[in-house]
Amino acid sequence: MKHLISAPVASFTDLLLDAVCMVDVKGRFVFVSAACERIFGYTQEEMIGMVMLDLVAPADRQRTIAAAQAIMNGHAQVHFENRYTRKDGRVAHIMWSARWSATDQLRVAVARDITTLKQTQAKQAALYAISEAAHATEELPALLQRIHQIVCELLPACGLTVSLRDEHGQHLHHAQQGLDGAPATHAALAGLLCEEVQRSGRALLIEPGQLAGLPPALQAAAGDLQEYWLAVPLQSSRGIIGVLVLQSGQGDATGNEHELDLLQFVAKQLAIAIERKQLQSRMHFMAMHDELTRLPNRRLFHDRLQTAFARAQRHDGRLSLLFLDLNRFKLINDRYGHACGDLLLQAVASRIRACLRETDTLARLGGDEFVVLLENNPLSLDVMLIERKIHAALATPLRLDDGRHLRISVSIGVAHYPDDGDTMQLLLRNADRAMYKSKAGATER
Repeated sequence: MKHLISAPVASFTDLLLDAVCMVDVKGRFVFVSAACERIFGYTQEEMIGMVMLDLVAPADRQRTIAAAQAIMNGHAQVHFENRYTRKDGRVAHIMWSARWSATDQLRVAVARDITTLKQTQAKQAALYAISEAAHATEELPALLQRIHQIVCELLPACGLTVSLRDEHGQHLHHAQQGLDGAPATHAALAGLLCEEVQRSGRALLIEPGQLAGLPPALQAAAGDLQEYWLAVPLQSSRGIIGVLVLQSGQGDATGNEHELDLLQFVAKQLAIAIERKQLQSRMHFMAMHDELTRLPNRRLFHDRLQTAFARAQRHDGRLSLLFLDLNRFKLINDRYGHACGDLLLQAVASRIRACLRETDTLARLGGDEFVVLLENNPLSLDVMLIERKIHAALATPLRLDDGRHLRISVSIGVAHYPDDGDTMQLLLRNADRAMYKSKAGATER
């Protein structure tokens, strides 16, 4: 087919950065310019006679067939985009302009490699989407769910796992998990991948049938998997804070240079967003909790009491308040020091918490004063039993580091809604009075 184009014109096309090619009615290349080798990886000699559609990415073939048919029907195509698989296996994004030569019975096309442009656009889209998600979602779980959606839109992924280190930076826990297939098998593999990437600090790709060189545990977990798995570290200013794991669908290859680069970019932006969310969460926790005991503080307690009170009024329900004050705590502080007093407060908080239901609120109001909020129709007898449990829990002496033991007791005042007050202020005041009455009795004994 060399006669279709003169030598000077062929030499001229070889100077172009864009590729020029001709395809016959059977879909075979009959002429390609020199730029085709740079774009597709095949030499001009190798491409002549190849079926063009064989190079097109499977997902784009139907669109490409339709476009080729339109060209052959006399409708020129301008700026048609599709993807091709290069000789080295990488994906190239191509933008075509083509027309039909009825005389020569050929499709004549000019192809421009827009792979770099697409990669840049993908990064920009990821950056924008992640930034938008970080601002639009207040809670970390909601952010991670949105990141899952973003990644699956950008890459051929059917599953995503995000594992984060705990607050001590030691152990990983799955913060977001959406994996297709057998849950136990895939969850185990994702967990091992996360541990290995956290240990090595490097990205790791697992391909079907290519498990040699992987740690034995990973090889055993992978078995005869049919999916591609790609894991990258979440690197922040504090180091590796977690791992992002991508699972492709069966037959969807992943892990090429572009996808690895994009996933690492996403991981970097995600790490920044997660770190910011964690900082916001810590600041919010500190604002609403007691630093020493990590119990709700006075502010959070009043918020919960207000909500519980409104709920009880709306549904004709009951609630109870228990005001607690440690007896002779000042003497212990003065004799043994504030460090010992702090340990005692932490122990008291832990023991009281163990006496309550998960739905009950235990708060530290300040100093040695605690308060318990009981909801869901607590009967007076039930509250009395809880009182006894608290007294019994605190009766066990606290052992100090030097072997000595501290004995502590508590005065408890109880007030019930609506029996002891039909307003929040009155209920608080009566619980406080009952506590001081109990404390006075303890002093006299």
